[in-house]
Order: sequence, then structure tokens, then C-alpha cells
Amino acid sequence: MSLATKLKAFKPFELAALAFYAVTGIILLASLFLTGFPPHLGFLAILSLITAYSFLTKRGWTQWLVAAVFIIITAFTLDTLFSAGFSDALVGVSMLGYAVLTWIFTAYIILKK
Repeated sequence: MSLATKLKAFKPFELAALAFYAVTGIILLASLFLTGFPPHLGFLAILSLITAYSFLTKRGWTQWLVAAVFIIITAFTLDTLFSAGFSDALVGVSMLGYAVLTWIFTAYIILKK
């Protein structure tokens, strides 16, 4: 089955969740080169890309992976907010948006099944 056929089977909000996890994984991988290669960004990037893949292929372990990513990303964003976010408005707004979108898409995926 081609990628276009698989994507047509998704509802719009499911497609947005898939795109969110894929795009955040790519952004986190790209930011590795700009921030001195911190390992936690690489870990989050790989985990986000694996989540997007599992959601695309409708694996049975998608919910468990989404729950794990939810906990890890929430801890990462809260740590970043409290350490650097309140002194830099751009970092604060982006981390807050990242956390809120993660919470929304996690609630949708967990409650959908």
C-alpha cells in the first residue's frame, strides 16, 4: 500500500497528530547541530519519529509509546521552562506551545482507542 493511500485513511485530526510527531522529531534532530549535540534532544527526536511511524502503521504499541513520550516531553518542557523559559520569552512560548500540543494530541490518541 502506498503512502498516499495510507494517509487518506486518516481523519484530519489524526493526520495532524501524525504530522506533529514527525515534524517535532525532525526539528529536534535539526536542533542537535545548533545546540552542541545534547543527548536528550536526540533521544526525544528519535522517540518522536518512532511514535509517528507507529501511528502511521497503526501498531498496537502506539498508545504505550505515546504515553511514554507524553511523560518525557512534559518533564523536558517543564524543566526548560523553569530553567531558561522565564528569562527568554521566545523559549518560554515555544516550550509552552510544545507542551500544550503534546497534551492535546496525547489525549486524542489515548481516548480514541
